[in-house]
Amino acid sequence: MKTDQQSLSAGVIWVMTIAVCATVANLYYNQPLLPLMGSSIGIDSSDLGIIPFASQIGYAAAILFISPLGDVMRRKSIIGLLSISLTLSLFGIYGANSFWMLVLAMFIVGLSANITQQIIPFAASLVEPKNKGKVIATIMTGLTVGILLSRTVSGTIAEYFDWRTVYLFAAFISMVIGFLLFAVLPNPKPAAKLAYPKLILSMFTLFKTQPLLREASVTGALWFAAFNGLWATLAIHVTDEPFALSVQQAGLFGFVGMAGIVGAKVSGQLIEKWGAKKLITLGLTFVLSGFIVMGIWGDSVIGLVIGILLLDIGVFGSQIPNQVRIFSIDPKAQSRINAVYMLFYYLGAALGSAIAVKVMASAGWLGLVMFGATLALAGLCFHIFKNRSVS
Repeated sequence: MKTDQQSLSAGVIWVMTIAVCATVANLYYNQPLLPLMGSSIGIDSSDLGIIPFASQIGYAAAILFISPLGDVMRRKSIIGLLSISLTLSLFGIYGANSFWMLVLAMFIVGLSANITQQIIPFAASLVEPKNKGKVIATIMTGLTVGILLSRTVSGTIAEYFDWRTVYLFAAFISMVIGFLLFAVLPNPKPAAKLAYPKLILSMFTLFKTQPLLREASVTGALWFAAFNGLWATLAIHVTDEPFALSVQQAGLFGFVGMAGIVGAKVSGQLIEKWGAKKLITLGLTFVLSGFIVMGIWGDSVIGLVIGILLLDIGVFGSQIPNQVRIFSIDPKAQSRINAVYMLFYYLGAALGSAIAVKVMASAGWLGLVMFGATLALAGLCFHIFKNRSVS
């Protein structure tokens, strides 16, 4: 193990961080582009939620069927194959000329973006326990930046070119990242030996036998459903009256969401002092407060900015302690444990995005905010209740 730890230098950690940032962004480029995609291809506004749903459900499917392979195959090989698939599917989105072709390509992008869920447990398995929190926080900073700045990047590119150019740009970035990862990643042997069917079934066993994993997974799914519900509908809200902003201006709200980096960094530093449970409770309180603020002052830029700050600090401040505590369950099953957790996380994201667009279309902004607040409150209550007995 010592050799593997030595091979994971600060430089390799930063390459992993950049790769996670660039890869996860592909799941979120579409959110501020939905109105443009709809008008370009001729998609009814009530069906636009299927586009982000497709990428998120693809990501969730990969977590279930591909992520566990990291425990029995060399992760470097898996990441290489996924990089090729990601690049090709991004070119597919660029050339899509029908709704279902776009949805299919988005789904494959979601599958291929499993690169992120190979890298996170990969890094966790190669560092000493005392450094696990800091390393995960660093890589999750990349995840945070990718999720939040993706909207700003895609909105800006679309404003000066068109929405298809966003995915042409993303395809070339994917190629560069793929080559970079192949060049620098270590290539240790897998930790377990299981046939594929047993590998998948073992995930259900882990979920059944580990109460901490169950609680962390459900809580994470609820807050990430609320988070994605907000971001999937924000562009629709601010490009309409009373704001009437452009797609580029809507994407700039991603800069506001960069506050999530603060939440991730601070929580990573406070885990040993405060404990994961307290940090998650505080984070979910921030998420709920963000929706309350946006419900009261959501027709003003200041109200939206304050609400998004609270939301993103809460979500990413909760994510670090939630992952650190599940990685302590079984060092030999970190890919599968992470897969179970992230499966719930991104099923929540997919359903949150799809339902939120429907809620927005039928009940407006106030209905959307109530939807998000309900999810956040449910997550907070569930976490507090379960941690009365879960160690």
